Amino acid sequence: MPSSPAVDDYLKVVYQHTEWQDERITPSQLAQQLGLAPSSVTEMVQKLAASGLVDHRRYGPITLTEEGRRRAAAIVRRHRLVETWLVQEYGYTWDEVHDEAEVLEHALSDRLLDRIDERLGRPRFDPHGDAIPDAAGHTDRVPFVMLGQATPGHVGRVLRVSDRDPGLLRELERLGVDVGRVTTVLASAGTAPTVRFDTEPVVLPRDAHDAIWLSA
Repeated sequence: MPSSPAVDDYLKVVYQHTEWQDERITPSQLAQQLGLAPSSVTEMVQKLAASGLVDHRRYGPITLTEEGRRRAAAIVRRHRLVETWLVQEYGYTWDEVHDEAEVLEHALSDRLLDRIDERLGRPRFDPHGDAIPDAAGHTDRVPFVMLGQATPGHVGRVLRVSDRDPGLLRELERLGVDVGRVTTVLASAGTAPTVRFDTEPVVLPRDAHDAIWLSA
């Protein structure tokens, strides 16, 4: 199947779904994440399966084939390198880059992308802490715990912050949350998460429960 923004978006969502957990994505979850009608998603998934990019049986979950994963990793690499480029070179904030990267990831040549990667020093992670696949599509997933599941007293680095809610990203940045920052969890489950970065406790928005990944 020829590359297109629509095909890329499908493969990218399937790829990202299992980056931080192992449960495979279902057609209904895929439709919800893409904001499309289930019937449209079913039709496209059938085309992707016929093209050898995904494995899927009726009513079952969707899995990328080796070729599908290669193509998905390539577009994810583009997206995350563009996000990193916009932040480091043009002063974008981490809540502004997603939509720009959605457009630019389809427009850059492989040659330009490699020059951008070289200029940035071959970064391994984007501004949100997501791993940037290398040119061969490889990434490493490190042990982690979600903030909402961390026990009081847990100390870890912020590995990743979800980019799904720009408003939450802005609020977390205001409160001092940043990828790589060491934090101590004071309270998490059943309440607004409370953490300590240096000396003073910081109360985070309740939505931060499932939006922050800490090193285990």
